[in-house]
Amino acid sequence: MVMHFEQEPNIRDLRNHPEETVETLRRLLASGARVEADPKRPNFYELQHGAEVFYIYLSPATGQILLLATWTSETSATVQNHLAA
Repeated sequence: MVMHFEQEPNIRDLRNHPEETVETLRRLLASGARVEADPKRPNFYELQHGAEVFYIYLSPATGQILLLATWTSETSATVQNHLAA
C-alpha cells in the first residue's frame, strides 16, 4: 500500500529519534511511501527506506503519525553488503 499526504504530515516522535530520522520519514510520506500494514495491529505500519525501517501508527481520528521505532533491516543490510562486494 502507498501512503501519501497532500500536506506535510504531522509526525510525533515518541522516542526522541534524531531530527534527521524524523525529517526523512516526513519526506518519504510526503512523496508517497510504500508501507506494509502490521497484520496484528490496526493502523500500525512498517515503512522501509534502504536498510532503515520505520514503525509508525496512523491515528484514524486525528491523522497524526506517531513514530514508535526505527531499526536497521538485517535482510536489506545483508543484500546491500553483498552487492557492494
